[in-house]
Amino acid sequence: MSHALVIGEALVDIVRDAAGEVTEHPGGSPANVALGLARLGRHAQLATWFGRDERGRAVHDHLRASDVHLVPGSDDAERTSTAEAQLDADGAATYTFDLLWNVPEVHLDDDLAVLHVGSIGATLRPGADAVAEIALAARDHATISYDVNARPSIMGEPVDAESLIERVASRSDVIKVSDEDFRWLYSHLDPLDAAREWAQQGPAVVVVTQADQGSTAFTSSGLEVHVPAPAVTVVDTVGAGDSYMSGLIDALWTAKLLGASRREKLHAISEDDLRTAMRWAARIAAITVSRPGADPPTRHELEPTS
Repeated sequence: MSHALVIGEALVDIVRDAAGEVTEHPGGSPANVALGLARLGRHAQLATWFGRDERGRAVHDHLRASDVHLVPGSDDAERTSTAEAQLDADGAATYTFDLLWNVPEVHLDDDLAVLHVGSIGATLRPGADAVAEIALAARDHATISYDVNARPSIMGEPVDAESLIERVASRSDVIKVSDEDFRWLYSHLDPLDAAREWAQQGPAVVVVTQADQGSTAFTSSGLEVHVPAPAVTVVDTVGAGDSYMSGLIDALWTAKLLGASRREKLHAISEDDLRTAMRWAARIAAITVSRPGADPPTRHELEPTS
């Protein structure tokens, strides 16, 4: 059975809304991507790092309830990491982190369709170095996807993070990056110009998410595709980009464009296939922002009702 392997942080989001009410939800960007893929019916493995404490048990139960398969050793951390998310009046979140990160041993084989990495797990050492090495090794087996998902409070100054982010980007086939990520990383460049440059440096597809302005994709073959965001009432934005990422991977999987043997086809993706994938991803993200926390939809929720 072909499967996805996701490597990165799983943690607990401590969410403070504009009124000061506090709730806790299992989260972490890569963990949310694995959860989203599993809810879409994909076989998703997650290599992560959390503890066997109360919060760790909540993370474990949350992932297993959606049939995410945890790589052995993922619960060997001293404690479970947290991200405190402060919501503003519009539901947008800013984060403060207490994070531990390392990578348990993973297995790569030709049944691997896609390796997904991202966010803090791809930039916080010592785990980041292992992530970069695994991404390079996995290219012989799978498509590599990467969500930059920059977190300045953890990643430091852009000059400190740039080489780490570009190292993973250069090894990736599909990249999702927000316009805010690019503005932070390259303050001298327009985000879309930065994406055009990245798309000519190795990746097949670079997608820039632009909040309520939708998303714009650039390909190595020179395609540029924009898809507007669906109209939606936002409850909060926690997990929105992660849901978009899992939807994008799922759609490329459906189009039979994942796997090392299909890398050339991915580089030659048609405008129709790319637009379809972006619309699917945007629809999934819209459902996630319409309800609290990182709660992506199942495939059943997305199927048309008779």
